[in-house]
Amino acid sequence: QVQLVESGGGLVQAGGSLKLSCTASGIAFSSSAMSWYRQAPGKQREMVATISNSGSTNYADSVKGRFSTSRDNAKNTVYLQMNNLKPEDTAVYYCKTGWKYGGYWGQGTQVTVSS
Repeated sequence: QVQLVESGGGLVQAGGSLKLSCTASGIAFSSSAMSWYRQAPGKQREMVATISNSGSTNYADSVKGRFSTSRDNAKNTVYLQMNNLKPEDTAVYYCKTGWKYGGYWGQGTQVTVSS
């Protein structure tokens, strides 16, 4: 069974940092691109960052220069380092496997940034 488990969310003040992690099981993790999405109340789910199986990354314009994603294939884990957080970053953050590897979603972790 495919399972993605996110952790690391919480409440931080504007300007602070958080590091999210997502550990996967049941898939060929090292072969799959992995993505981070977020969804704020009343808004559509938004792609935040992606990382290919070879380590190439891509980011939404809204987070470029502040967020970075990385992966540790030995641990089947992908990370999202979030720096200089802003209130508009408040959302539930989800990790997702590549579409060619099922497009599975984790349950999400809440990130709340106070003013």
